[in-house]
Amino acid sequence: MNWWQILWRKFITGVLGIGAGLFLGREGPSIQLGAAVGQGIAQGLKSTGMSRRVLIASGSAAGLSAAFNAPIAGTLFVLEEIYHNFSPFVWMASLAGAIGSDFVSSNFFGLVPVLHISYPRSFPLYLYWHLILLGVVLGLFGFLYQKVLLAMPQWYARFLKLPRYFHGLVPLLIVIPIGIMWPHTLGGGNTIILGMGNFTPGLTILLGLFVLRFIFSMISYGSGLPGGIFLPILSLGAILGAIYGTVMSDLGLLPSIYIMNLIIISMAGYFAGIGKAPFTAIILITEMVGSLEHLMSLALVSLIAYLVVDLLGGAPIYASLLARLNLGKKLNELSGRNDHLEIPVFLGSDLDEQQVRDVNWPKHSLLISIRRGEHEIIPHGDTIIRSGDTLILLIDHNEMSVVREIILKMSRSQMT
Repeated sequence: MNWWQILWRKFITGVLGIGAGLFLGREGPSIQLGAAVGQGIAQGLKSTGMSRRVLIASGSAAGLSAAFNAPIAGTLFVLEEIYHNFSPFVWMASLAGAIGSDFVSSNFFGLVPVLHISYPRSFPLYLYWHLILLGVVLGLFGFLYQKVLLAMPQWYARFLKLPRYFHGLVPLLIVIPIGIMWPHTLGGGNTIILGMGNFTPGLTILLGLFVLRFIFSMISYGSGLPGGIFLPILSLGAILGAIYGTVMSDLGLLPSIYIMNLIIISMAGYFAGIGKAPFTAIILITEMVGSLEHLMSLALVSLIAYLVVDLLGGAPIYASLLARLNLGKKLNELSGRNDHLEIPVFLGSDLDEQQVRDVNWPKHSLLISIRRGEHEIIPHGDTIIRSGDTLILLIDHNEMSVVREIILKMSRSQMT
């Protein structure tokens, strides 16, 4: 892919789509723009393989950090959702890119965080049973979100007998009456979240707002127009938290002063369930709030929402979207170019406590090194792979996506 064409096209079309008020987030294009810049730098430096992928990862972290002014969350997003690896090299490069991007956006361009919610009141322990119920609700709605979003291209093709490039006209036409009747609902949803920090609407309005944002965010993203789902997910989570809190408050089971806590907590839980990236969700909301008061409640709800989606068979939404693009399709001929891949081994995985010779390694891959703590081992047939190891493999460039998925499945824990 040509990085320059991606850069200018994503920038212009992203500005037009998001500026029109579609229910899309700016974080998706920001990540893609950052990745394109990273690819451009790699091309300029003639970097290949591992170095090239690290530069792209660093650019992605920088893009998210610039959008949210949350460098730690931007780094964790790359590690959890994109790279699936806590390699020190990737970690440091991504963190450097995220911090640099945050500094430039804040000090040179004067950008303020798209979301900044300050609410120091902590959620009391005697009400923690609400968090368990809320986590289940967020997990169920998160699974529904995954299923509907992934089905949108098929629905567009079924109900619209138009070429794919005309699908973008649908949300652009629908947004006009929405903007006339409910202008405050337009955009990714940050104004709604910030507005609920000052005033929480009634239950009927919240239900209508959730239905509107859920349906039109699907229509907006499913059309194929550039835009992200990051911020729309957070806004839907906030609305769900407000609905749950309002219902429980009306029933006399929750003091109304804690509804704002549930709004904040639900953003993390909903994203953790849909993206299956709980660490990113927890740290992102913590950075947004600017306080550690909510850390325990954020972690509990995120964990429960994650487990509910996992039990229902949901997959990480970004991995599912990547798989739908069929980027892992095998090519007929090998390219002769090789890339390095680093994969961590988890406790209870198919690779844990196995000798190298006993592992059915996929074609077009070669295990060249094992990193164990601060030591690097040159493997041979008798070498035993242990949990906590990082495997370094040499893989044909054109087979990277396929081999990566196979190795990831082998290295994941089977104890869940």
